[in-house]
This record gives sequence, C-alpha cells and structure tokens, in this order.
Amino acid sequence: MIHVQWKQLIGAGLERFRPALWTCLREGYSWKTFAADLVAGLIVAAVALPLAIAFSIAAGLPPQAGMVTAVVAGVAISLFGGCRVQIGGPTGAFIVIIYGVYSQFGATGLLAATVMAGIILVLLGLCGLGSIIKYIPYPVTVGFTSGIALIIFAGQIEALLGLDCTAALAGAKMPGDFVGKLAIYAKSIATVNWAAVAISAITLVICIYWKKVTKRVPGSIVAIVLTTIIALVLKRYGLEVATIGSKFPEVSGGMGFAFPKLDWRQLDIRALFSPAISIALLAGIESLLSAVVADGMIGKRHNSNTELIGQGIANILSPLFGGIPATGAIARTATNIKNGGQTPVAGILHALFLLLVMLFLGRYAALVPMATLGGVVAIVAYNMSEWHLVKSLLKSTRSDVLVMLTSFLLTVFVDLTVAIQAGVLLAAFLFIRRMGESTEARDITRLLVEREEEKRADDLGQPGVVVPPGVEVFEVYGALFFGAADKFKDTLLSHAHKLPRVLILRMRHVLMLDATALHSLEEVFAHTQARGVTLVLSGVTAQPLMLMVRSGFLDRIGQANVHSHVLDALARARELLAAPERK
Repeated sequence: MIHVQWKQLIGAGLERFRPALWTCLREGYSWKTFAADLVAGLIVAAVALPLAIAFSIAAGLPPQAGMVTAVVAGVAISLFGGCRVQIGGPTGAFIVIIYGVYSQFGATGLLAATVMAGIILVLLGLCGLGSIIKYIPYPVTVGFTSGIALIIFAGQIEALLGLDCTAALAGAKMPGDFVGKLAIYAKSIATVNWAAVAISAITLVICIYWKKVTKRVPGSIVAIVLTTIIALVLKRYGLEVATIGSKFPEVSGGMGFAFPKLDWRQLDIRALFSPAISIALLAGIESLLSAVVADGMIGKRHNSNTELIGQGIANILSPLFGGIPATGAIARTATNIKNGGQTPVAGILHALFLLLVMLFLGRYAALVPMATLGGVVAIVAYNMSEWHLVKSLLKSTRSDVLVMLTSFLLTVFVDLTVAIQAGVLLAAFLFIRRMGESTEARDITRLLVEREEEKRADDLGQPGVVVPPGVEVFEVYGALFFGAADKFKDTLLSHAHKLPRVLILRMRHVLMLDATALHSLEEVFAHTQARGVTLVLSGVTAQPLMLMVRSGFLDRIGQANVHSHVLDALARARELLAAPERK
C-alpha cells in the first residue's frame, strides 16, 4: 500500500515537472529570439562576473568557487527551472550561511549541506509544495534579509579599510559572528590602509553613479578595471594594497574546476541537517521571489514546483564541481529582462560566457584589489537591505514590527536558521492570537425580539422571528479553532446564568471548526444536557457539519436539533417547549 502511494506521489511530481525551456522550445524558437538572448546573456554575464567572485571571497572561499557556481548552477537552473527568464547563481544572501557552515564543518561539510538542501528542494517540488514558501510571513523575510545585509556589510569593513587583522586574530580564523568581527576590526583600526580606502571610495562612487552614464556596461566592471589599473600604478610608487592574488595565490595560475570527494561516513548528518534546511529555505524563498518579480515584468507565470526542482538539481550539482549554494538572483534576472532576454537560453549563454572567462581570463582576477570587491559587495548589501521596506513596516501593526525586529536581531546576533524558525513561530502565534480575539459568541435573543417587536424582517429577509420565553439564541462569529475554543466555551457558559429550556447556537458565520473547538462544543453540550437544557444548532456550514458527522457529535446531539436556518431552529424550540419538561 505504501509502495503504491509513493509511486503515485512520484508520478504526480514528475507530471508537475515542466521546465520552462521545454515550453519555450515547443512554442517555437527563432534566430531573432536567439539574438536577443545572446545580447542579454552577455550583459548579464558582465554583471554576474564580479559578483560571483566577490560573494565567494566574502564567504571565506576562493574566487573560483563563486565562478563554478555561476557556471554550473546557472546552466542547471535555466535547463530545469520553471521560470523563463530566471538567472541563477551565487547570491549575497548565502554569504552568512556559507561562512558559518564552512567555518564549523569545513569544505566537506558545506558540500554535504548543499547537496542535502538540493535534495530537500527537489522533494518539495515533487510533492507539489512550491507554494509553501508563500506562508513565510513578509515581516520575517524583511527582517532576516535586512539582518543578512548588515552582516554582509560588516564583513566588508576589513577590505574597505584595508585592515591588517593578523595581529588581532593571533593565528585564529576571523569570527563568523557579528560582534566578534567588530571586535577584531576595532583592535586593528590602527592598520588602516589609506590607499585601499581611496580605492574603496572610487569603487563606491562608480557603482552608484555609473548608471547615469550608461546602463549597458555594469558599473562594477568599470570599477574593477579602473581600480585594478590604479592599484598597479600605486604599487610602482610603493603603495601596496591587498589583491585577490595576495589572499589566494593559487588564482594566479588561473581558475578551474575542483571535484571534491565526499565521504558520508565521516559526516555528522544530524548536525548538518539544520544548515541544509536554512540553505533550502533561503534558496526557495529567493528563487520564487525572483520568479514572481519576473512574472510581473514579462506578463507570464512561472511554475513554482518546477522552479524548486530546478533549484534543487542546481544545488546538488554545484558542490560536486567545487561550487557553493545557488538560487535565482533578482537583480540579474531583472537585468536579463531589461536587456531583451526572453527564454532560458539567455541564462545558459550567460553561464557559458562566464565559463570562457574562468578558463581563459581567470588568472587576471589575481590583480583585482580586495578593496574593490569590498566596495562591490557593500553596494549589494545596501541594495539588499531595502531600508525603505523596514521603515514602512515600522509603521505597521505592533505584532508585525515585533516579528520583523525579532527576525532581524536573531539573524544579526544569533543565527539565520534560528531567526527564520523563531520568526515564523512568533508570527504564527501572533496570528493565532489575533484570530482568537476576533472570534466571539454573543447573545442575540433580545436583538431578534426587538426585530419582531418593530415588525422588521431578519437579516435573511424572512419575517416572523419570534423567540418564545425559555429560549436563548447565541450567535458565533469567526473561526472556531483551538485558539478561540476556550473563549467560546467560557463566554457561552458565563452568559447562561439562568439556563433556558432551549439554547440555540447560530453558527452561520463559522466557516471552520477544528478538533479542539469541537471538544469545547461537546463540553457545552454535556453541560446543558446535564441541566435538562436542549442544545439546538442553526446555520451550520459545510466544514463544521462534516466534522460533526465524522466525529459522531451529530448523532449525539440528534439530527432533529440541527437546522439550516434560525426559523427552523425556533420552530424546533417550540416543539421542545410544548413537550413535558424533563426532571
């Protein structure tokens, strides 16, 4: 039986797997479309080149790791993803996670965690859970994204100021936590390299203002070329600045693929599972957000399940070639669209262009100043922070502000995994609380009497609502679930000081009933039954009625005491009042 269910589940998942590339090719692919994809792919590659190198170094890894990711994951996401114009590769959001996993578990642990994350993403897609990411609250996303941005920026202070932290570290590795890094920077402040500061400043100015000159050539590429020349000139005059080559001497010989070996027997899978979940969540969130943005720009709809499967395949393959976690990149995807990219072929071409650079021009990366990369990543961190969204959320409800600040502070001072988990749980609890507060039960007996006295029709347009003595009518508003069950029960029983012969419970506004609320309803029924009071239900909607039937509650209360309209319930009450009173 289980085997058959698994076969059905996998079969249904494979039916959901419809890569956007296949769809585009079936619709017809012309030379004109290829020309547009070619131009867009080249421009996106120019944008992705410095970012791939910078993100990798910022995460504590050699630059080729980022380039390999941009190539391998870039091709995989375009081949197997569910969005027509998605550009995949390393992103700034992963810097914090990668740095922490690499510092704690080493390269092998990072490889394993990334592969595990890829498998999780594939399973989510196959199980049709592509929409599950949307249930992560917006304040949580803004909170941890802003926190990541702050940590990324803090991580670039060493490069921006050209600090020499060797003495402060005393042979240890740079701390991965926010406070630890700031402490090391504070101890090393006397080692500021003013030449590096100047290069950082030039990089920042170019990245900020170059788009006013032209948008066809990325400002980051201009900054890298210009500041590399400046660094070479300064070196002639004895002003040294740290470069990629001085930090990673192996890059001087060029970049290439590395095929690490993974021995699962030597890994603590349980310890790696939490980082794997974080990588999978972050990859899923960012890729689907990017796909949604792309949908709005091109007027098409992506396949979220296929997108998760594509992201999963990319994260399984990338580390096997020496890469790092990857996802869809919003900025690069937008660049692709703005420059005419129409199909996943643009993403494949962008990866192939990067492959050519890596194989034939990689050795020149050794000349690029670290201060330049620090400036590029600092700009990315600022754009990623989206402080205008933070300011806007600060004007929202107190619960949303609390969730956002909790996610932000936990990301900065504790851990991204904890931040996501705590943020989602806190948001869920606050939502449950709000829903519970919005659910109420009110005595509407007098309201119905007044309507009759004033010769008015009830709200359904049917006249003649007469509530005889000995009958009380309560109406329930809102979802009746575990968060509101006790409130419902206490309110109902506290108002019935002098219990009537018949208690009518009007449930036309209750669209959802869960097991906890049903248990409270059963307690109310037992309380009334023990005191000789008959409970009559009115206007029970579909879902609560089905639960009552399945649980047997309908049989206990009696089908004669469940009615679709309050008039029918009142008619039943008159029958009960006419019968002899039970002792």
